[in-house]
Order: sequence, then C-alpha cells, then structure tokens
Amino acid sequence: MKAMILAAGRGERLRPLTDTLPKPMVKAAGKALIEYHLDKLAQAGFQDVIINHAWLGHKLVDSLGDGSRWGITIKYSAEETALETAGGIKQALPLIGHEPFFVINGDIYIDKLPDITQAIDVMASNSALDAFLWLVDNPTHNPSGDFAIIDNMLAESEQDKLTYSGMGIYHPKMFTELTAGKSGLGPLLRQKLASETLAASHFQSYWCDVGTIERLTQLTHYIENQ
Repeated sequence: MKAMILAAGRGERLRPLTDTLPKPMVKAAGKALIEYHLDKLAQAGFQDVIINHAWLGHKLVDSLGDGSRWGITIKYSAEETALETAGGIKQALPLIGHEPFFVINGDIYIDKLPDITQAIDVMASNSALDAFLWLVDNPTHNPSGDFAIIDNMLAESEQDKLTYSGMGIYHPKMFTELTAGKSGLGPLLRQKLASETLAASHFQSYWCDVGTIERLTQLTHYIENQ
C-alpha cells in the first residue's frame, strides 16, 4: 500500500514560522512534523510515499529528498497553488495508482499509526467501500465535531459527533470523477454519506492538530516529557 502525506497548506496561523517554511516542516521538540510521519510509515513497512506541496514546496523536496534516508521512495506532487485535500489527491492519482492508499495530514502529530491492517481487511471484505476513516475525540478548537460513527460507518448525527483525524484509507475511485482543480474533502465526504460507502473507527491514541503556535508549544512539551 502507498501512503500520501498532505503537505500543501499555507499555515497562516503558524506564522511567522511558516513565512519561511512549509507547514509540515515546522519543528516540535527539534524535529519536523513530517519527519515523525516518515519515521512511522517506514517502521510500519510502507515503501512508497507521495507528498503534495505548494507553499515553499521546494524546501520539502530539498530536505526530504528521495526518501532513501528512511529506506523508502518519496515522489512529489507539486501544486502551483494549493488545491485543498480532495483536489490535491485528485492531482496525485497518477502517482498513487489503482489500489487503496493511506492518507495522513502533514500538520498533525500522532504517537502511533492507527490499525491499518484492520482497515485494509474491512475494505477488502466490502468492495463497495470508498474509504475507511479515523475520527478522534473533539479537541477544544472543534468542540462540535464533524461526523458520528454508527454501526462502524461514518454518519451524520447531532449526537456523539467526533472529529475527522486527517487520516484515512481511500480508494482512488472516490476521486476519479472529481473535476481537476481546487476541491475540499468535507463536501465530498458528505456527498458520499448517503451511499454508505465510508467505514470509520475511533482513534484513541494521542493526536494533535498542530494548527497554531500555542498547539505547537503544547505538542513540544508533550514530546519532551515522554
């Protein structure tokens, strides 16, 4: 299975750090956020990683290279302007191929990867599925949540809502009909809800959306005290 790290965001709320760095290269406890991901992906046995980039993307390429430092192969999908999540995945499909692939946001931190093997088994057992998504407990910056999980499927509900983690396994068929260009993931997920093709699970390990300087400071403290 290939993995894709979403790394094209501008990171406005992490300025001034992101005035000179792509958001996933911001450091927590002395190490770039994206390097934590690459460590975990390599340890989990991933061999092919696609990284999309836009703002100061050349710095990602210069820093990470071809992936040989991790014993993996990195390929890059350059975006002239950020295409948002679904648009970025759509553009990268020629690099991804025709099999389900793991996606992770470049600006989150996790202690460990979710149970990818279990998710693969779920998708293999039901060819109608478009994706398997992980949701997390609602952080203070998203107290209302995004979606619920009902009978192991992603669902709309006013109760027991959780927050999308920025991690999922997607089948390329979910994006093939999208028009090329800028496109968000949220509207696409909501469009697919009615077809009941989105499986979901509650990810309960440590997770942090490093969207602000304050959260970056909190994450650094967390890592340094492990």
